[in-house]
Amino acid sequence: MKRLFAASLTGLALLSGSALAADLPPAPQVYKAPAVVAPAYNWSGFYLNAGGGYGLWNADTQLFTAGGACVACVVRTFGGRGYLGTVGGGFDYQVGGLGMGAWNPMIVVGLLADYNFESLKGTVGDGFASAQMKETAAWAGGARIGLAFGPNLFTYMNGGATGTRFGGASFVSDVSGVPLGAATTAFWRTGWFLGGGTETSLAPILPVGFFLRSEYRYDYFSTTNVPVSGAVLPASIIGFHPVVQTLSTSLVYKFNWQ
Repeated sequence: MKRLFAASLTGLALLSGSALAADLPPAPQVYKAPAVVAPAYNWSGFYLNAGGGYGLWNADTQLFTAGGACVACVVRTFGGRGYLGTVGGGFDYQVGGLGMGAWNPMIVVGLLADYNFESLKGTVGDGFASAQMKETAAWAGGARIGLAFGPNLFTYMNGGATGTRFGGASFVSDVSGVPLGAATTAFWRTGWFLGGGTETSLAPILPVGFFLRSEYRYDYFSTTNVPVSGAVLPASIIGFHPVVQTLSTSLVYKFNWQ
């Protein structure tokens, strides 16, 4: 009888413990921060680009004697426009993200260099004689910085040093159009540039690694003295102060693109 009573008490205790356990709240869960997952893309690497575009230049000009006295003392502004082709390359490095959660643009910095083949035609003159002046080439080297929004879009600003070449020009009469026998020689001028643009992925239209770039640049050059030779304008000098703006579109190929 005692054994039966003890067994009954043990069973009641077990049942009470089970009921109490069922009524207790669940044990608290230990929170663990999600693991940081590296982006599945990387903008670091070398690239090549080629394309074309449109450009224009404006130049303040003034005619001087070899001694420095102005002949046509009024400053005149002339300009030209036309098309260009461009080739270049560079290297980009993905620094890291801005820490903005799922929407986490990557900071990208890089170096660049390119060369333009140009035909930007314009006119300079002094009121009684004029000449066609054509910008024929330009180079640039510098750096850029921007934000990559995922693997498909990169927007950036760039800047650096640039140089441009203007071809020789022969003067004609503004009245008759007859050649005057006066001309300038071709010359190079160096300056600086600022610009910016975007690159967008062309996948799946083209294989992985191809991007389309659209870019604007502003090139500034200080005044250069351009000698004029000939009997009509003997020992004259044109003060030539150009500013160049270009818009271009290029196909970019990034090596080892992930």
